[in-house]
Amino acid sequence: MARIRQGALALIAFLIAGPALAHPHVFVTAKAEMVFSGGQLTAVRHIWQFDEAFSAYAIQGLDANNDGALTRAELAPLAQVNVDSLADYGFFTWLSVDGEQVAFAAPSDYFLDIYHGQLTLFFTLPLAIPAPIIRTATLDVFDPEYFVAYEFVTDAPITLVDPPLRCSSLFYPPPFLDPATAMALAAIPADERILPADLAGAAADLANTIVVTCGG
Repeated sequence: MARIRQGALALIAFLIAGPALAHPHVFVTAKAEMVFSGGQLTAVRHIWQFDEAFSAYAIQGLDANNDGALTRAELAPLAQVNVDSLADYGFFTWLSVDGEQVAFAAPSDYFLDIYHGQLTLFFTLPLAIPAPIIRTATLDVFDPEYFVAYEFVTDAPITLVDPPLRCSSLFYPPPFLDPATAMALAAIPADERILPADLAGAAADLANTIVVTCGG
């Protein structure tokens, strides 16, 4: 259990026991789904694939039967601790509907798997109260402290599941960091989670933003 907890804490940005890397310390390739039912937005689904170096670190010692392959069952305790811990960070996910911030219920349908040798987390964030979109919904995914860097896939970064007929989506990637800011962030050690004030604003601008527009 201690090994599982260590992996989970690394996953959400406490990788202080691993190699000393520059900010960001973990790289995630992501895609998202926004799920509708009865014309209302009901959930956000995430798929997060972690970089090879972090994946190798996080899964050490988890092959319980030593067969050289990790099953979902073997990864299930790590998945549980991950989602429990990610809750402290709002799952790095912010959603507003028609200008109002929306709350999420407890995550569901979560599991870890290995794809192409990389640890991949699947989980669903149900809305606490389903929300009709009169005009727009905005989904932001990022780590404000830039410990974890998110990059959405270029091919279908967002999928709308059973949306109303007149809904469409646009994806806006974060801006590129200027070289001076990138170098300043790279100089921050792994055990320093909170960014200096002069860098916090730059990191907060690195959101992956999805805007869903519906007729009305």
